[in-house]
Amino acid sequence: MSELKYSEDHEWLRVDDDTTVTIGITDFAQKQLGDVVYVELPEIGQQVTKDEDAAVVESVKAASDLKAPVSGTVLEINSLLSDEPEKVNTDPTGEGWFLKLKLDNAEELEQLMTEEEYTTFISDLS
Repeated sequence: MSELKYSEDHEWLRVDDDTTVTIGITDFAQKQLGDVVYVELPEIGQQVTKDEDAAVVESVKAASDLKAPVSGTVLEINSLLSDEPEKVNTDPTGEGWFLKLKLDNAEELEQLMTEEEYTTFISDLS
């Protein structure tokens, strides 16, 4: 599995190959949300823009938007989350992924944090 990248909005991104990435929310984010009860995902083929809303996550505490950490076209969505939204809580960087994108601009990846940088970032929030 390749290295994860992170956004300040608590999304993770895994580069699957030169043009495809998988996106979800971090363990930190799912803990802040509490028990996830619903996930609204975009349509396949939909264009998403960096830092704009790409999906909605609802928990027992609140609703939150998943911001796209990069721009691209939705190639695949995790339909498992329709029936089992709790996967976001139990396996946020595995079965709890949200969507796969075809990257528009690989240079946007350089603006994301490494795991070490993200760990420092969230420790400063405590």
